[in-house]
Amino acid sequence: MATIKDVAKVAGVSVATVSRVLNSNGYVNVDTKKRVDQAIEQLNYRPNDVARALFKGRSKMIALFVPDIMNPFFPELARAVEDITNKNDYTFVLCNTDDNLEKVLTYMDALQQKSVDGIIIVSSTITAESLKRINVPVIALDRIFSSELSTVTVDNYQGARKATEYLIGLGCQRIAHISGPINASNAKNRLQGYLDIVSDEDWFLPSYVASGSFNLQKAKDVATELLMNHPELDGIFAANDVMGIGAMKAAESLGIHVPNDLSVIAFDGITMGEMATPSLTTMEQPIYDMGARAAEMLIEQINDQKLSRKNEAFSVQLVERQSTKRKRDMNE
Repeated sequence: MATIKDVAKVAGVSVATVSRVLNSNGYVNVDTKKRVDQAIEQLNYRPNDVARALFKGRSKMIALFVPDIMNPFFPELARAVEDITNKNDYTFVLCNTDDNLEKVLTYMDALQQKSVDGIIIVSSTITAESLKRINVPVIALDRIFSSELSTVTVDNYQGARKATEYLIGLGCQRIAHISGPINASNAKNRLQGYLDIVSDEDWFLPSYVASGSFNLQKAKDVATELLMNHPELDGIFAANDVMGIGAMKAAESLGIHVPNDLSVIAFDGITMGEMATPSLTTMEQPIYDMGARAAEMLIEQINDQKLSRKNEAFSVQLVERQSTKRKRDMNE
């Protein structure tokens, strides 16, 4: 493997001159730069990224922490972050944390040792104390976990209200909610949006709410229990699409037809929901736009760490598919 000394020898210049070319630091005349570039290409030389990071104080590396890479929402989000980071000549690193604080801290320490320039975090477990260990810009994405950080989210509360109102508008009279983990801000807001609509209904029971932890199998299990204990249910609002699919699988296993006997609506807008059978009605988040905006905000902060904190919340859009009755069907 070629070294910087090899490049200097082939180009007929000093190591310091090669370093100035590599780091765009200091004056190098055009002919000399051309010889150095030719030597680099001839030797297929690759600079030591760690050394360059120490020299420049920058690694051109951005990391995204996600809690569950098996949930299709996060790869779709990660694609957007990767596109923006690559467009701006940053290296992208994806870290799956399992929403485990110890894994978060391990990744955090390792990346800072490599001079990571900034981190985008989706987390329900990170603490204020943990954030003190981070000495680079941080953006909170999808969930709010500190008032000190810039965030990119959606209006989870209003989206949940609209989802619940939609089921009521279809004629559903007994609607259950499968919630996400209670320590996740987006799950709490979606639960509250549902509760603020149904709590005025005479039929509402607290037992119509169960936690599916944003997990398909857990959601299938709790939906099965809900439907067995409450055969009167004719609607389910699941707090994410993965759990919506779990709820539909539970109904299928019990011989309950979706949507004739049970309408199911969820929240996210991932591709899996569109491909499910029946296809899943959902409150669609602009997933790509969210990831892209978080990456843009992070790069802005890396370039100017004096920027003031920003909180940006996108709207969600109802996408009607086959898992809910259509209003025209109610009139037939």
